[in-house]
Amino acid sequence: MLVDSINNAKPPGVTESTVLGPFFTADAHEFQNGESIASEGKGDYLYVEGRILNTAGEPIANAIIDTWETDGHGLYDTQYTNRLEPDCRGRLHSAADGTYSFRAVVPVPYPIPDDGPVGVLVRSLGRHMYRPAHLHMMIEAPGYEKLTTALYFNGDPYLTTDAVFGVKQSLIVDTQLITDTEVTKARGFPEAKAHALLQRDFILATPAEAEGARKAKKL
Repeated sequence: MLVDSINNAKPPGVTESTVLGPFFTADAHEFQNGESIASEGKGDYLYVEGRILNTAGEPIANAIIDTWETDGHGLYDTQYTNRLEPDCRGRLHSAADGTYSFRAVVPVPYPIPDDGPVGVLVRSLGRHMYRPAHLHMMIEAPGYEKLTTALYFNGDPYLTTDAVFGVKQSLIVDTQLITDTEVTKARGFPEAKAHALLQRDFILATPAEAEGARKAKKL
């Protein structure tokens, strides 16, 4: 854990990383800002927006944002045997002012596979197999270190007992319930019903800034 802490040290204020997980795929469709990464009926509506910034608070334009999540049943698209195309995942780019936005669904907690050596180990430790609900984000931009992270939802019952120890305090987020259905429709959701709003900025470090943080951690 100490080696990992040193190797992944970040300058103050930079968004922390966390585990990639086994469900990333490279076949995500490209989306424009404001479009939906989830097909209709996959879960409760979620709208995600924020900015991609550097450590000086300046916007990073055209950053590549990969995002993926479970649906409302706690399953990733790759877990369905009848998967025809990517769903609940997508790739978009930050705008000139660093902003990004997309429609999604509220992810839910899910159990990791309990067969094999991992299941045996977890059970031997007397731990449960559940991961808290989370939204994966992978962000890349020229001149900056690649960020692989995830956002975890405040109030989830598994936040402090994540089966894979992926939760970091700085990555726990609050959502706001938007009950004005006119706002829901204006944001492009097909049905006029309440939706959750998640607002989060991501701050990237340059390679030089990251290297400086790693050297300082070793001292």
